[in-house]
Amino acid sequence: MSVNYSAGLSPYVNKGKCGLPEKQDDHLILKEKASKLADLIKSSKVVVVHTGAGLSTSAGIPDFRGPTGVWTLEEKGETPHFDITFEQAVPTFTHRLLVEMEKVGLVHYVISQNVDGLHLRSGFPKDRLAELHGNMFTQKCQLCAKEQVQDHVSPTMGLKLTGQKCEALKCRGRKCRGMLTDTILDWEDALPDDELDMSEKFCKIADLSIVMGSSLQILPAGNLPLLTKKNGGKLVIINLQPTKKDKSADIRIYGYLDDVMQMVAESLNISVPPFKKPTICLRSSHSLPQFPIPTKKRRLTKTRTSNQTDTKSETNNDVTAKSGSKSNSKSDVIAKAVIKSSNGNEPDVNNTTENIFVKQESLDLKFSAPLIANEEIVQKDN
Repeated sequence: MSVNYSAGLSPYVNKGKCGLPEKQDDHLILKEKASKLADLIKSSKVVVVHTGAGLSTSAGIPDFRGPTGVWTLEEKGETPHFDITFEQAVPTFTHRLLVEMEKVGLVHYVISQNVDGLHLRSGFPKDRLAELHGNMFTQKCQLCAKEQVQDHVSPTMGLKLTGQKCEALKCRGRKCRGMLTDTILDWEDALPDDELDMSEKFCKIADLSIVMGSSLQILPAGNLPLLTKKNGGKLVIINLQPTKKDKSADIRIYGYLDDVMQMVAESLNISVPPFKKPTICLRSSHSLPQFPIPTKKRRLTKTRTSNQTDTKSETNNDVTAKSGSKSNSKSDVIAKAVIKSSNGNEPDVNNTTENIFVKQESLDLKFSAPLIANEEIVQKDN
């Protein structure tokens, strides 16, 4: 499928400000800011990363509001062209760095607005990842609520039936056979409750929130970093274009993400291995932090957009949403994922668990699913 997934969404007028000019810091200034960011990361107990379309541009996936973004070109009456598919795209340096930083306890949660699946395919733990707008490579069963991670993108968008059936095994060895839907949100669809709740919890206890490649125009995701500031934490924004949250940033970095994060990796003395194959990690080896007991109900809106604009929150041209749309809860995803691909060959595995169903179809696609500690589900090389 083309990386222009937005063409499959419902028509929507208010897509925010597109085509804002980009800015780049001088190399010496960039290096100084990257060093300060590395120091903040080392001194922080909880670090949350917020990622947007700018993270995946170096993988060949275009952004939306950049000078040559999909929606920017559409506003000009031009047709965007793409030379890559979601299946062909591979995780960028920054994707892979985040995996290594999570392993050593320097990143604790990632909140992404991207649907390209590169975080998950890079091996970032699923229970430390909130994909608020969905994932092109996952489908969810309407019957058992388990989620399948596949080697190909879903044929539908907007939480629609994909035409496929769930092959997760029940307690007596029978297949579930429930109908699968995609996980991609359309404009009016509600964000997944569990992932939004966990995102808010992490942001509230974080010492540091880092925004990577997002203009923060889509709400509620765009307001999540401010929860860290409100609770006394630091905010760093890395984006070539200006954002409405720039005044709240403790460090504002204008630069290409991979360039900035390579400097950060050097300061942190972290080496990043090259990408070899898609790796699905279900659980982090680190335990969850202690969250305070909530005293108030969540105030953030749960839907991504609306046909009617909320004038109070739209004064800064943020794209917001009304509440009350259907919920897209993902309560049973972790440790109950289904990893599936396309011609029915069962892989050799060196460990199996009760809640994991593995089916390998594509000979050149090999999944590794680390669970707790050193338990793994790995397809052996032929």
